[in-house]
Amino acid sequence: MSRIGRQPINIPAGVEVTISDNLVAVKGPKGELSEKILKGLAVNQNENQVVITQSVINPDTQKQFGLQRTLIDNMIQGVSEGFKKELEINGVGFRAQMKGTILELSLGFSHPVEFKAPEGIEISVNQNIITITGFDKQKVGATAANIRKLKKPEPYKGKGIKYIDEHIRRKAGKAAAKGGGE
Repeated sequence: MSRIGRQPINIPAGVEVTISDNLVAVKGPKGELSEKILKGLAVNQNENQVVITQSVINPDTQKQFGLQRTLIDNMIQGVSEGFKKELEINGVGFRAQMKGTILELSLGFSHPVEFKAPEGIEISVNQNIITITGFDKQKVGATAANIRKLKKPEPYKGKGIKYIDEHIRRKAGKAAAKGGGE
């Protein structure tokens, strides 16, 4: 049985959790999210905690037990605090700027690349750092991945868009491979 699934989820002040037949709805200062309850699991609210239990114990529910708890925990954390991902642009002439809700990127192509921010996601640019914030963890991560996909960092010079905490393994060039370059 999942050790994560057994842990109760604390509900912070200002967050309202509503549990109906097969839906958990969470409302807080940053927004409102809802998630379906997976089959074979039961979600109960005790005072200021949410507890997930298995109503049917079989291999399928055991696989989903910890996932359901984590999804509900992420919803509660998102509507109370929010989530943030940061990307860094490396490369000569590579830059980003916001034009309303559209992120305009110069990435070495013959044209600027435009990326429209999805609903519920805020994008801000400070020099070569792109910050993506929102209350839905899945949307924030998907938006960051889609922006990174526009120009992945290459292994020779490290040019491209990477996560702030990502480490790019660098390769030696042709001159280093031959043993000289003199």
